[in-house]
Amino acid sequence: MRIAFITAGAAGMYCGSCMRDNTLVTALRRLGHDALLIPAYMPIKVDEPDASQQKVFFGGVNIYLEQKFWLFRHTPRFLDRLFNFRWLLKWVSRFAVRAKYSEQAELTISMLRGARGKQAKEVEKLVEYLRDEKPDVVLFTNALLSGAIPSVKQALGVPVFVTLQGDDIFLDELSEHERQKCFELIRENGGSVDAYISTSAYYADHMAGYMGVARENIHVVPPGISLTGHGGPADANPTRPLTIGYFARICPEKGFHRVVEAFIRLRQTPGAPDAKLRASGWMGENNRAYFDEQVKRLTNAGLIGDFEHVESPAHDDKVRFMRSIDVLCVPTVYREPKGLYVLEAWANGVPVVLPAHGSFPELVESTNGGLLVNPDSIEELAGGLHRVLTDHEFRRGAGRAGETAVRERFTADTMARDTVALLNQFVRTQAPV
Repeated sequence: MRIAFITAGAAGMYCGSCMRDNTLVTALRRLGHDALLIPAYMPIKVDEPDASQQKVFFGGVNIYLEQKFWLFRHTPRFLDRLFNFRWLLKWVSRFAVRAKYSEQAELTISMLRGARGKQAKEVEKLVEYLRDEKPDVVLFTNALLSGAIPSVKQALGVPVFVTLQGDDIFLDELSEHERQKCFELIRENGGSVDAYISTSAYYADHMAGYMGVARENIHVVPPGISLTGHGGPADANPTRPLTIGYFARICPEKGFHRVVEAFIRLRQTPGAPDAKLRASGWMGENNRAYFDEQVKRLTNAGLIGDFEHVESPAHDDKVRFMRSIDVLCVPTVYREPKGLYVLEAWANGVPVVLPAHGSFPELVESTNGGLLVNPDSIEELAGGLHRVLTDHEFRRGAGRAGETAVRERFTADTMARDTVALLNQFVRTQAPV
């Protein structure tokens, strides 16, 4: 099967959606499918080999200029290409990541208008490229890119899918009026969508009500990870203190401040182990002050000596990080639709302590790979960490259960096979699985 997958670069930061899409396309190729990963907005940033095409569609500079200035909606393509060089987009991404979602509402609405919006010529470029590539099916990484779908559907006549894996995080930052306009356009574009793919049952249920999409048209394909490099021996240093790990983007929505609060509460509990806290993950300059606030809180609590920050690592460094911790805790504020870091911890035999919301309950309850706690209680979060750190039998058992589940159910190849099985329901020519 020839599959075209349009993914969205995330302004130079490591993004779970980009990483999932990259892993999926790589696995599809291993299974013998001709899969193209086509970046939009910006080049993607991943910690595994980049499977994406060099050409970027809806380049961030061009769509911004077209939004702001009439002239750039009519410039010749050779000029557009000058603004679409990957090195330029990567440089611009250093500044784009600082932009607030709420400042991008007009651009988002225009993009959702597709051929009727100010970025109409960008839609035309994508349609021409896809027409030349002749895919059997086209997948879009999120509903915010759906403005191009009616034109793609009309020109190619092939099944088109939309993955739901975090659209609400962006939309929630818009005003009520702007958000409702986006919903209206997404539903309108949905008339050309054959089906939606969600990364969890929770998110499928949530997005059906949130966007007004029929639940029966949303199919669940759980995420999977490449096991390359994962699963080696844990850090066997007998003198190493018990260690809590936080591995995710360092920002308020991922709950870094909550794990700091829980760590302070834990260490102030009589009889608690002298545990350490290690944190890693991508951090943008816009969240540097937030991070510094948490460091100050640890300093004021007299625990800065028991905290270590590891700069955003490459893949091998991430695996080493997971092997150096005893429990992973990412107490998100928002409701996580995927949780790739959970699978990565489990792949290395590390149990988790997570809030009981989003995709976490269906992950943990189906694997026994850790504990769920009240999302609104720092006391319960600290208590969950205390139990995992002090109950050695439970910790080892939960880690083993998580590792078994990942290897049996959450691999990249399993995700790819499940995706192909779904696509084959809509594509006339059956492809090998």
